[in-house]
Amino acid sequence: MNNPTSLNAANPWTGLAVISLALLPIGIDMTVLNVALPRLTTELGATNADKLWMVNTYSLVMAGLLPGFGALSDRIGHRTLLLIGLALFSIASLAAAFAPTTNLLIMLRGALAIGAAMILPATISIVRLIFAEDNQRATAIGIWGGVWSGCAALGPIVGGLLLNHFWWGSVFLINLPIALLTMVLTLTKIPHLPANKDRHWDLLTSLYLMISLIGLLFAIKGALKAEAIWNHVAVAFALGCLFGFLFLRRQARVPSPLVDFTLFRNARFSAGACIAVLATFALMGMQYVVSQELQLVRGFSPLNAGIYLLPIAIASFFSGLGAGRVMMSFGIERMMIATCALGVSGTVLYCFGGHMSLPWLELTTLALIGFAAGGAMATASTAIMISAPNDKAGMAGAIESIAYELGGTLGVAVMGSVVGHIYSSTLSATALPVLPRAAQKSMEEVIGAAAHLPPDAGRVLITTAKAAYLNGVNASLALAAVVMAVLLLIVAIVKGNRKGVV
Repeated sequence: MNNPTSLNAANPWTGLAVISLALLPIGIDMTVLNVALPRLTTELGATNADKLWMVNTYSLVMAGLLPGFGALSDRIGHRTLLLIGLALFSIASLAAAFAPTTNLLIMLRGALAIGAAMILPATISIVRLIFAEDNQRATAIGIWGGVWSGCAALGPIVGGLLLNHFWWGSVFLINLPIALLTMVLTLTKIPHLPANKDRHWDLLTSLYLMISLIGLLFAIKGALKAEAIWNHVAVAFALGCLFGFLFLRRQARVPSPLVDFTLFRNARFSAGACIAVLATFALMGMQYVVSQELQLVRGFSPLNAGIYLLPIAIASFFSGLGAGRVMMSFGIERMMIATCALGVSGTVLYCFGGHMSLPWLELTTLALIGFAAGGAMATASTAIMISAPNDKAGMAGAIESIAYELGGTLGVAVMGSVVGHIYSSTLSATALPVLPRAAQKSMEEVIGAAAHLPPDAGRVLITTAKAAYLNGVNASLALAAVVMAVLLLIVAIVKGNRKGVV
């Protein structure tokens, strides 16, 4: 059992600052490729499928390995696993910066995810343990959630700034100094946290879960394609279900399961997990879709696209900080309701009035979405972590991180696929004699094809393709609004079942 006195011997707020620094490259890497994809398409010859896998491999591999590394964090010590993860993340970042092919880059994104999967549960577990008082702990966890969502929202601006001055590999190379500095500070500022040697660790279970998630996501993406190959979809779905079954069966047989599903009997814990999944789905999906639309339809540079999305990052960061400070006095369930209601308002306003409207109105609605997301994620993190016992801090941190990663991965995959499906379907139904077959696959190929056509024909092609792409964007934004509305309903039901609890 951990000794609270020894854990709090060092200044916990200094420890939180170090943890926040560790989150910076992990969060940024979730979204930094959003603005780099058009350039990767040109320089590495990436296809639509390549682009989605570049983005999704990171989150998928991380989500699959988080339960195992959450258990390993409890077993060998949270600080130890944090240091190992930072070292691996640094090496993978260096290699990814100089990847010569898309396939190698996708593999190295997986290696980055392994390091991130070690770091995430260790960071939230350390925060959970070094703060003894409930109010301080809630504030600290809220700050952790705000930093995490803020870093993820900051990815596009960092990517745009780097791409404006350097080659695409710089979006990975920037991780090195941050990770190395964090390792030094971890050794000097984070207290030693005793390990639980009795905690079971099972890599095979994590691999089962990872394969299951990849199979199911591949099936979802395949089903949403305009020209779906249904036998591929069926095989992927079957594999996902099979390995999901193997995961659950092995969980039931090992002496100490990686995921204790009894934690979900706590309504507050379950509500926090739902918020983490669905709010991240909407936020990450919208960021991906809008960052692509800004460049491909409105002609923004990567830097300008990142700057345009900056209100999301700023509002998310300050909302997370504020939510952590007032959450315990205001009430966790009430905070869940308030932030989710604000999220619904923001997504609906952006979908039906803010998108492609006057700049001040669009930026205001984006800020509103970020503010809601930051508060919701901070509340979700607190609800999850304070509902778990100390000896399962690593497990709770892993579940929380899985919820964020799974939500972000599904958001990018589903909303990105919706855009692609509607874009391809719309162009297929357009009777343009100059429309090349390749243009039905991506906007980047339309722009390239139009350059080889007579000027008038090229303008017609690009105008038609942009209209088709916007149809897909509008549909995906409407989906985000629906998801947030469903989330609000779920949280309201939980609140209704916890009468008298604030």
